[in-house]
Amino acid sequence: MTSIRPQPGILDIAPYVGGKSSVAGVTNVTKLSSNENPFGPSPAAQEAVKRSVHELHRYPSTDHASLRSAIAEVQSLDPERIICGVGSDEILHLLCQAYAGPGDEVIHTEHGFAIYKIGALAAGATPIEVPERERVTDVDSILAACNERTKLVFIANPNNPTGTMIGLAEIERLAEGLPPQALLVLDGAYAEYVDGYDGGARLVEARSNVFMTRTFSKLYGLGGLRVGWGYGPAEIIDVLNRIRGPFNLSGTALAAAEASVRDTAYVEKCRSENTRLRVWLAEALAEHGVPSDTSMANFVLARFHDEAEAEACNSYLQSQGLIVRQVGSYGLPHALRITVGDESSCRRVAHCIGQFKAGER
Repeated sequence: MTSIRPQPGILDIAPYVGGKSSVAGVTNVTKLSSNENPFGPSPAAQEAVKRSVHELHRYPSTDHASLRSAIAEVQSLDPERIICGVGSDEILHLLCQAYAGPGDEVIHTEHGFAIYKIGALAAGATPIEVPERERVTDVDSILAACNERTKLVFIANPNNPTGTMIGLAEIERLAEGLPPQALLVLDGAYAEYVDGYDGGARLVEARSNVFMTRTFSKLYGLGGLRVGWGYGPAEIIDVLNRIRGPFNLSGTALAAAEASVRDTAYVEKCRSENTRLRVWLAEALAEHGVPSDTSMANFVLARFHDEAEAEACNSYLQSQGLIVRQVGSYGLPHALRITVGDESSCRRVAHCIGQFKAGER
């Protein structure tokens, strides 16, 4: 056996498993497992990708200045306090690498995104899971778990896979109550789906212990290009840029993201359609005896009687060419996370779940 060993914590990481894209023996499947925008990227982004092929022999920008300026202009932010990464995942990992290590603790909620625990373990830190209250982030539980070893506190708002979120007053209370050495990280991967919500940007500007991340993989439809960004105190942005890879984003990804963020009309169209269809899907499932919490994202967490029923429903949906996401790894074995697709997809999945519940399978 080799004596070459990885750093402590690495082998404790369970490899991340993404949503399924295919079903053996089934053709023409509809994928509703990865919270992708069913309408795809904006036409402007597609055109930017086509133009970028003429520059593939060139190294991309190292400072992402054009994209940061576009984000800052549209979001009314300071471009000097923005950092861009390979999805928001890279920025979450950079935060762990920079601010947590052996002997430190990283807090996340019980149904929080898997990357928080992975990033903590990869940095050699100890992940601390705190309970939620009925699948909603519980500020009191987080504050009770904090101590002198706490370095990072991750919350997704809205949360994946629950779709729930907490209000600004609770976020402010959390930030105010953290120990002085701890940084609150607001994962806003689904923030764009909430009308009037800035993802915590104004709180970032008001405080020195709050950082926000966002992504182009969801509402903007660029999951295949992997672009994310973060907004935080200038000194934290400086630290992260020191360890960020100099050419972490391709020229194609940068061009598509800039075009996407500037196409505000397309963004609004996608947000509006998601809101309409999300409400319809949740109500349709409820009529079939499948409840869900009010979702503020682009998916619905459908709750079944128990794990066996959820498993049986998942198998039936796959037999009908519908792929949704099992979330047992998130502590929700009795639930299925269903992406809000286009209208035909929503009607189809609701109809099939209705057939399943009626015993017509």
